[in-house]
Amino acid sequence: MKLTTIEKAGWGLADMGVVVFVVVKQLLVLAFLTSILGVPVGLAGAITTFVLIFDVITDPLVGYLSDRTHTRWGRRAPWMVLGALVMVAGMIGLFSVPPDTGQAGSIAWVAGFFVIATIGFTMVAIPYGAMAGEITQDPEERSAMTAWRMGFASVGILVGGALIPGLAASMGYAAAATVVAPLIVAAIWLSVWLTRKAPRIAQPSSLAPRAMARLVLLNRPFMALVVLYGIMTLAIALITAGLPFAAIYLITDTGDTLLSGAAQALTTLSLLFAAFVVGSILSQAVWVILSRLLSKVGALVLGLLLYMALLYGLNTQLPSADVTLIAGLFVLAGMTNGAYQQIPWAIYPDLMDVTRNETGEAIEGAFSALWLFGQKVANAVAPLVLGAILALWGWEETTQGRTEQTEAALGALQMSITLVPAAILGLSAIGLVAVYLPLLRRMQRAPLA
Repeated sequence: MKLTTIEKAGWGLADMGVVVFVVVKQLLVLAFLTSILGVPVGLAGAITTFVLIFDVITDPLVGYLSDRTHTRWGRRAPWMVLGALVMVAGMIGLFSVPPDTGQAGSIAWVAGFFVIATIGFTMVAIPYGAMAGEITQDPEERSAMTAWRMGFASVGILVGGALIPGLAASMGYAAAATVVAPLIVAAIWLSVWLTRKAPRIAQPSSLAPRAMARLVLLNRPFMALVVLYGIMTLAIALITAGLPFAAIYLITDTGDTLLSGAAQALTTLSLLFAAFVVGSILSQAVWVILSRLLSKVGALVLGLLLYMALLYGLNTQLPSADVTLIAGLFVLAGMTNGAYQQIPWAIYPDLMDVTRNETGEAIEGAFSALWLFGQKVANAVAPLVLGAILALWGWEETTQGRTEQTEAALGALQMSITLVPAAILGLSAIGLVAVYLPLLRRMQRAPLA
């Protein structure tokens, strides 16, 4: 049975709420620790990494439990409904550090609520990803669903990256998180309601955890894609983690360029995210078409190569006093990032089908847990890597939002958000051609062992 447009769009809507939280945790937590609480950047990166590694540990458990859940609303919806509440409660809490807590107490407070928030995120993201393989087995429908998802995700990026920093600057971090919390919950709950009549596999899996894991691990193309998407995510997470610092130290608004007024009204960081979102939205239909013409993998490799070229061009322009030029480059960055956002999410449910068709087991939750594993590891490692690089080159933390940095530290920041991510994306493009495609062809010739 074909999905309706409402069902495709409804599935994609949940990602708007999910992405707002993802952007907040990638963009603001490290900056909050270093620029507001005065935590040394190396320690702040380690704290963020520790919490996100804990988040990785919960993925298999939630995937296993959601596969075995049996309710009148299906296997996934109850997890998403409850998880949305847990996620926003933790997000608001982590920025609500009581005054005069002291640095050790502040660190413990932020880490504790960050853990709660990431548990809620896992409760939403794992079942949500599993639905992509459950509600349709049509590869073209999945591409259309993912385009809707990325369109809504782009709105989430706009809210998380463009609106929240401005709100945080004017109202405070906790107040900003409180303002966007209802949007996060509403997007996820409305998505559950709009997809309530979509096809679903109601029968819970009876497999034990080890048997589930074995079936997933035997799908070697899927395992390769998990690793490669994690590598891509590391590049993007480095850019995201470093961007708040770049907006302060590498991009100077002189007030005499076309978008200076917008930069002053929104803050430079918000303007750059808005430009990025415009590019991402404009590119979604293009990547769907290119996936049909070049194959999904061919379009993804093209997108990664264009992304590398864009990052190299951005490196040649930084530091910059032309906020308009940089915003234009960020529009192009959003367009190239569309391939990373959309195409892998359209590929991996196709690989789930292979296991289900050959074994009869519907374990989309187990696949979804491992799919997010690579991304979460990358997102956990990125703040640690960035913090270590900046600390090595003498980055100075502050409680005032900005302080003087050495040229060496600024150069390290610039490379961390341009040339280093470009090299990582190049590695993933090579892996797609040299590792993933041969494994896929081999699996297509021979069934799972």
